[in-house]
Amino acid sequence: MGTTQLEAAPEPKYWHLKTVLSEALDSEFAVGEILPNERELAARFGVARATLRQALEQLELEGRLQRRRGVGTTVAPPRVGVAVASTDQDWPGASGDAWQAVDCTPAVPPAAVAETLGTAPGETVHVLRRTRVSHGQPVAAELLYVPSASVPDLTAIDAPSGAARARAVLRELQRFGLDGQDRAVELGSARADDAKELDRLPGAPVLVVTTRYFSQGETAAVSVATYRADTCRLTFGDTPEVEINHTPTTQAS
Repeated sequence: MGTTQLEAAPEPKYWHLKTVLSEALDSEFAVGEILPNERELAARFGVARATLRQALEQLELEGRLQRRRGVGTTVAPPRVGVAVASTDQDWPGASGDAWQAVDCTPAVPPAAVAETLGTAPGETVHVLRRTRVSHGQPVAAELLYVPSASVPDLTAIDAPSGAARARAVLRELQRFGLDGQDRAVELGSARADDAKELDRLPGAPVLVVTTRYFSQGETAAVSVATYRADTCRLTFGDTPEVEINHTPTTQAS
């Protein structure tokens, strides 16, 4: 490949480089193809490696590139549309829920979650870990925090641990009326445990969806779901179905 020098541009150099790289991805590389290493790319475009990294990070954030453990930087497929909307009367684990229960352990929640739940300092809650998979690829990981007060009839005899315990907690939640829920979405960085579960590098961009479930005027549970920002496009609809679409032109319900 020849050397391509960047012309002076009013926007930051890394942003102009991002545009040039994006055009190269469209014309020279196929989905899944591994990019040359940073040294080769920096030489080709005549920029410092720090500038190159900024541009690559921005393209990863936009879903054009993926950094994979033991592989390198590859061209990402089009983002999949992941519907996160649901009716106000759906508890986690209800019919049509796309999440798979993995584990359930007692633990003290993070301070912000404990404050939202209204639990006492140091009080343990049920922490359910669930995953969402599409076509064999993990696209999201969830921590669902459920205080004991929300599932008062749960017993260790019913389901002592693991995925069975998680499913038992979800079944108990269905016994109570759900008044409603609210949801917030923000951009974040993958923690070590989420990164491992989602096959990402720690610090990779993720979309964090926090949902509060209300029952009898109280917060009955809090979900913190981490979605891969490089492959997921969150969509919000009016229907309760959960769909994951794999073509860039099809919108999720």
